[in-house]
Amino acid sequence: MDRQNLTLLTDLYELTMMQGYFKNENQNQKVIFDMFYRTNPLEGGYAITAGLEQMIKYIKELHFSPVDIEYLGSLGIFEKEFLDWLADFRFSGDIYAIPEGTVVFPREPLVKVIAPIMEAQLLETAILNIINHQSLIATKTSRICFAAKGDGIMEFGLRRAQGPDAGTYGARAAMIGGCVGTSNVLCGQLFDVPVMGTHAHSWVMSFPDELTAFRKYAEMYPNACTLLVDTYDTLKSGVPNAIKVFTEMRESGRLTSRYGIRLDSGDLAYLSKKARQMLDDAGFHDAIIAASNDLDEYLINSLKVQNAAINSWGVGTNLITSKDWPAFGGVYKLAAVMGEDGNFIPKIKLSENSEKITNPGNKTVFRIYEKATGKIKADLIALVGEEVREDEPLLLFDPQEPWKKTKLHPGEFRVREIMVPVFKNGECIYESPKVMDIRDYCARELDTLWDENRRITNAHPVHVDLTATLYDMKISLLDRMSE
Repeated sequence: MDRQNLTLLTDLYELTMMQGYFKNENQNQKVIFDMFYRTNPLEGGYAITAGLEQMIKYIKELHFSPVDIEYLGSLGIFEKEFLDWLADFRFSGDIYAIPEGTVVFPREPLVKVIAPIMEAQLLETAILNIINHQSLIATKTSRICFAAKGDGIMEFGLRRAQGPDAGTYGARAAMIGGCVGTSNVLCGQLFDVPVMGTHAHSWVMSFPDELTAFRKYAEMYPNACTLLVDTYDTLKSGVPNAIKVFTEMRESGRLTSRYGIRLDSGDLAYLSKKARQMLDDAGFHDAIIAASNDLDEYLINSLKVQNAAINSWGVGTNLITSKDWPAFGGVYKLAAVMGEDGNFIPKIKLSENSEKITNPGNKTVFRIYEKATGKIKADLIALVGEEVREDEPLLLFDPQEPWKKTKLHPGEFRVREIMVPVFKNGECIYESPKVMDIRDYCARELDTLWDENRRITNAHPVHVDLTATLYDMKISLLDRMSE
């Protein structure tokens, strides 16, 4: 994070391929690459795209410094003419992307790069690194927030993240996905998001007794007094001592609406219900009961089913690392090359695995909403220039099983193109919103999903279809290649 120039944040083969293009004199051939993913992470029904702001920053700063050139020369595999060309390198192409916080689905381009082949090739690794990581954490967070059913989720994962970058940009993504705050102070400073926290067991242990520790904390932070009650004995010591302090605060007029206890161990369902009864009996009906301790969406969902009396959740390791699904799986594939006539020639990648066969051509994505409910009916990948009109019938079909069809009539649906221009001729023309605004947008996006799409397990997929023109192009290319 302390290095501004990330140009060498790439795999070596990107540079060796670039030198190959350079020597073969096709470095100026314009191409299209798509960044997309094939399978929803976490076996869910959707993903949340994130990381665009950092991708933009990377591309704006993309240049090979003299130190970079010297290092590459020391490897002994790059020729001087190529290194001289790199010394003047700047991105000159166009980029389109789906904005951060948008609900997305498999196989649709999240980022589209249109540029000379050497430039487009260089971007691959960094784009995948940035978009894959933040999209994964944003998606994981949205699932955790869904399980909490409206309770606040605090991101507490910095100490368990895989390094400072993952901890800070992961916290940023977690805010986009729905967290109400993060413990990461640097993330708060960089991205203007709320920072939150209570105290550790060491605070309690450093005082002669638990009650003194609680009193001292309440004296310093009366407007955000959440006391960790499980250092010694939650129900016999922690909660009674917290009640004594809250009573003293109430009697002195220092008790605010932001107070409560935190549980970090034990049977959270049992302890929270017992603690709730004790707090209510003492007249503290609005005291928050927060919980932490290796939480994820499955455990939170289970605690909700058990009617646990918890209304605030601190989630760390399982969120910031997406422990049960540690990689997003995005890929970056060539979709078209420009011919001598100035028109793009579609390209397709074949595979014995049908999931890995790519969609060719210069594409965009239309989102089809059911007009009556505002929910997503399907996404439609189209070729640039195709129209999807709301005043004409729309036939949707499954590209894997094209006999499965749905016909929508005018008045039943509305259409939104979800890809937007980001760079034009190397210049950024897109202004990234603030993180908290992206968070609000993401919440609205999630509201367009059906409950069946958001289920924690056995989620129903959203259909991603192809227009007839794109489908016919794909089949034609497949037939031609099999002759």
